[in-house]
This record gives sequence, structure tokens and C-alpha cells, in this order.
Amino acid sequence: MIALITGATKGIGHQIARLLAERDVTVLAAGRDAERGQRAADRIGARFVQLDVTSAESVASAAKWIEAEYGRLDILVNNAGVLLPQEDPAPSATPVDVLRDTYETNVFGVVAVTNAMLPLLRRAPAARIVNMSSGLASLAQATDPQSSSWEHNYLAYNSSKSALNMVTVAYAKELAGTPIKVNAADPGYCATDMNGHSGPRTAEQGAAAAVRLALLDAGGPTGSYQDEDGVLPW
Repeated sequence: MIALITGATKGIGHQIARLLAERDVTVLAAGRDAERGQRAADRIGARFVQLDVTSAESVASAAKWIEAEYGRLDILVNNAGVLLPQEDPAPSATPVDVLRDTYETNVFGVVAVTNAMLPLLRRAPAARIVNMSSGLASLAQATDPQSSSWEHNYLAYNSSKSALNMVTVAYAKELAGTPIKVNAADPGYCATDMNGHSGPRTAEQGAAAAVRLALLDAGGPTGSYQDEDGVLPW
């Protein structure tokens, strides 16, 4: 199997790449920084792919390279994401440019990469698309004062992940009659660079959800996965 993981040079994305490589998957670890990305790929026996999800040219170039090298793609994990340091917990203090930049990576980048890779995914016997979401995307949790999400009132990041969930549903509906399964994974609150390594879960624990979804058999469900609770239907 051939797997492309975006944002795979560190954190959860790197652990997803590592865990898939350990399962004899040919891993294409994508990232923007060529030097750091090559080092990260070498550590886990993956191949580095230079890919900036916010650049149409970069996305097209990566798709062309994968087609030339492998002719198909079995797994796509849209992991690249940002929580910009300029974002203030007060929505009224969030600059509109921060909202735009967040959506460029967390939403538009996912759509751009998915659309570019879909012809390659259609060539696989039973391809899998996994979008890395967040518990902060949940409207139910966001409006529950007892929820751990209540205090994390990030306008740009949270709403971008809510939008990503709907993007995931839209692709799942379009591809429902095909062997391709489309899912969203919630890794939980993991210690990564994004949050100053403050999360109680490890990046490896967070990666487990995406790996399980990426390796679902052809008869598996389409839904969202949380590591503690198993596979959940939409």
C-alpha cells in the first residue's frame, strides 16, 4: 500500500507516518521544509515529498510525482494543520487575516490535496481518506460549560475544524458508492508544538486513530474515530 501523509515531519503526522511504515506501508511523508522533511522521513524509512498544501503548484507537483513513481495512492491522511500563535481566545480580538490563513491550511488545503489525489486514490482497490479533526470542532462540546472544550474558544481554529468535518461528510457522500472510505479522526489533546506540548496524550496515542482508519478493511464503516471509544457513525 502507498500512503501520503501531509504535515508528516513532526508531531502527530510524523507518528502516523511511523506507525504505517512499521506495518509495511510505503509511506510518503509530506512537508514544506525539504531539509527537515528528509531527515524525518529517513528516521522512519519513509520517502519525503515536498508539499505545501496552500500552494496549488506544490500540490499539483506532488500529485504528478506520485503518479509517475507509483501510479496510484491507497491512503491519504490530511494531517497538516495550524493553530496560529496570533490567535486570541477572544473571538472579537481575532484578526480576519488569522481566520483566512487558518482556513487556507485547515480547510482549503485539505480540499486541494484531496481533489488532486482523488484520481490516484480511485486507482487503488479500496482507498482510504482520513482527515485529522479535533474535539474542538464539536458544537455540542463547545456549548457545554462542563466540557473541557468550553474554555478553548478559538474562533479560527475551532471553526476551521468544524468546517473540515462537513468537508469530510461531503466527500464521504460523494464516494459512498465506491470502495473509497472517507473518515475524520479526533486524536485528542496531544502534546505537540502546536500547544507548547501541554496535552496529556502523546503524539503516538493521537496517531493511533488515523492509523486504524487508514487500515480499515474494505467492508469497514465510514464515520469518525476516537481512540477511546472506537468507530462511531456519523
